[in-house]
Amino acid sequence: MIDFRSDTVTQPTEQMRRAMASAPVGDDVYGDDPSIEYLQKSAAEKLGSEAALFCTSGTQANLLALMSHCGRGDEYICGLSAHNFKYEQGGAAVLGSIQPQPVVNQADGTLALEDVQTAIKPDDIHFARTKLVSIENTIGGQPIAMDYWPQISQLCHSHQLKLHIDGARLYNAAVKLNVDIREITQHVDTFTLCLSKGLAAPVGSLLLGPRDFIKQATRIRKMLGGGWRQAGILAAAAQIALDEMPKRLHEDHELAEYLGQRLEEVEQLDVDHTMLQTNIVYARCRLGKSRELEAFLKERDILIFGTQPIRFVTHLDVNRDSVDQLVAAIKEFYR
Repeated sequence: MIDFRSDTVTQPTEQMRRAMASAPVGDDVYGDDPSIEYLQKSAAEKLGSEAALFCTSGTQANLLALMSHCGRGDEYICGLSAHNFKYEQGGAAVLGSIQPQPVVNQADGTLALEDVQTAIKPDDIHFARTKLVSIENTIGGQPIAMDYWPQISQLCHSHQLKLHIDGARLYNAAVKLNVDIREITQHVDTFTLCLSKGLAAPVGSLLLGPRDFIKQATRIRKMLGGGWRQAGILAAAAQIALDEMPKRLHEDHELAEYLGQRLEEVEQLDVDHTMLQTNIVYARCRLGKSRELEAFLKERDILIFGTQPIRFVTHLDVNRDSVDQLVAAIKEFYR
């Protein structure tokens, strides 16, 4: 099965499987799992933070960040397209009684400084208390430009607000911009990093920030049922994802470029090259038959999401042959 639905579908490598089989483990709720402790310590050092927390998913890590920064009746500002606003079931509101204040994402994925400024509530009993600004990087596959971070950071801190990055694909951004990831994270208070997307771990995300913040997030994680036991088996694979897999992300970006070029051969598809910057390719179906295309490809053991536009994602487990088979099948569908 060739799967272009997401980079979450990656299979753990053989090196990961061997590491999982031999990982030393303990009870992480008691802080006794050596593999998790090592992962969290090394992640903090590598990513430029005081402390880190290994979480089950990016959704959990984002929720812990929001609930650690904000209390009941507080508010966070984010983009209308932000994953933690649009695709995480309103967890901050449902479980944290935190109000989201979305603003429109600009074409480059940023939040306009003037929009953020306007959204910040005054100290007035009629309003929720604004506590946090959350920015996604990458968003829709687009990396946020480096010159944006000192600007949004200065704005946040001038209003005593915290700044958080939903960094599900933060390494993709760093690779695309050719910067050390710490050049991005130095500007923010907290951030997440997904290990199970392009980095190919079987499960897990990291939440990073100051020690006191991570201590609070750990308490909330336990309350939400997220306390691990012998999860060092998973941390062993996550460690390889963190240490080794960023080195190959440029291959996914190059493959996405190739995919975009090949899809241009299909006259019934319009490829959005402005969004094609990392490992995500968007193509709009001119005939509105994306769901029919999805079903047709599935019969040929090729998986996509038949959304409009269609999102294709490159990752460790697809290659040029996969792309060629995909494009040949799409051409067959439109004959």
